[in-house]
Amino acid sequence: MHLSIITINYNNAAGLQLTLQSIEQQTIWVKDKAEVEHILIDGGSTDGSSDLIRQYAERVAYNVQWVSEKDKGIYNAMNKGIIRAHGDYCQFLNSGDRLADKEVTEKMLNALKEHDYPDILYGNMKKVFADGHTYNDRGPAYTDVTLKIFYHGCLNHSPAYIRRQLFDTYGLYDESLKICSDWKFYVQSIILGTARVKHTNLLVTIFDMGGISETRRDILEEERKHLLKEMIPQGILPDYDRYHDVMFMSDRLRKHHLWGLVRFAERVLFKLEKWHILKP
Repeated sequence: MHLSIITINYNNAAGLQLTLQSIEQQTIWVKDKAEVEHILIDGGSTDGSSDLIRQYAERVAYNVQWVSEKDKGIYNAMNKGIIRAHGDYCQFLNSGDRLADKEVTEKMLNALKEHDYPDILYGNMKKVFADGHTYNDRGPAYTDVTLKIFYHGCLNHSPAYIRRQLFDTYGLYDESLKICSDWKFYVQSIILGTARVKHTNLLVTIFDMGGISETRRDILEEERKHLLKEMIPQGILPDYDRYHDVMFMSDRLRKHHLWGLVRFAERVLFKLEKWHILKP
């Protein structure tokens, strides 16, 4: 089996309905039902979600696993899904999030082959905000996935296909964290580990920006700051603390072909210091 789509839900029947519809409409089910399975982990919802899941599992012809019981939080639920997964890759599509079109799963499975089956393949994500406006996020699509990406951000989670074996190598999601456990896993596997990452220019998911990771930015930043100090060697982290703004400004200037102006100004300062007009 190539892919396990994992959906977690708690008292979000309306959002879950949208998620299930987007999965049920995938063309991959017509062509090869054996390639993909759907795992649903419900946290013991009381809003009718379990009935919705039961009807869905009975209606569709492809493999659906599901459970409805109390859990210990988002990452505990995601870990339950990983443990049950039979696929070579996992995709996390939580309630309220949707696949972008009917062919996207088929396209992503083809992209895995085209990119020689990397450990992590990620695509693009459309973010939907509470006021209705949207933003197409390609992530660090045309840059190397390095520590610089994770100093202030992360790879988008829902449009990523993550090799199941990585969770055996680097461990499951840290359930002690509220928001940043996927960030921690990425850093462990990509930055401190050897996971191979590729990007494909496909719009994969439509993401609801009303989740805790977007509404509680204070918790996110606090957890990320703590994890940076815990995981990154102290011979490296101080340089990022000192120069991260410079790196991001450099990227922006290069993007708009303005880096030459900065380089010219730096060379002028170098000469002024060399000639002792300015103190070095």
